[in-house]
Amino acid sequence: MKKIEEYVRTIPDFPEKGIMFRDITSVLADADGLKLAIDEIQKKCGDPDTFDVVVGAESRGFIFGAPVAYNLHKPFVLVRKKGKLPCETIEQSYDLEYGKATVEMHKDSIQPGQRVVIIDDLIATGGTIEAAIKLVERLGGKVVRAVFLMELSGLNGRDRLKGTEVESVICYEGK
Repeated sequence: MKKIEEYVRTIPDFPEKGIMFRDITSVLADADGLKLAIDEIQKKCGDPDTFDVVVGAESRGFIFGAPVAYNLHKPFVLVRKKGKLPCETIEQSYDLEYGKATVEMHKDSIQPGQRVVIIDDLIATGGTIEAAIKLVERLGGKVVRAVFLMELSGLNGRDRLKGTEVESVICYEGK
């Protein structure tokens, strides 16, 4: 059986020279790769009795988070870009390399005291997940773990998530 790393395609010099782009479309396009990715992410979530809700960050967090929530019979909550959710929302802005971004969550999606696992495909600088954690906390929830398929350790995303347990299936050094 192949390791999950063998399903990830690396594209040198994309989107700019010196960047090694880690492409998950090759994982998704292979049934064995997709199953392995979801299974490994689910393992990194830990004991299902330690959390109540799975949150997925737009958009690839939906791909991996929803099947984990389904497998564990947990609710699945979306964190989306501003303006994409139809009901009353709360929002959190965060800094990007060149500008700002804002994510939202439905105001009634997390109940006070609920324990949350956040899932996304990649942790790079950690900004999106830091914003998602703030949203969960503003609604009275507690993020017990953030789980990623891949981590780019050279971008120090874990540093922004201090106080949250961070797990990644694959860790790549550098950026």
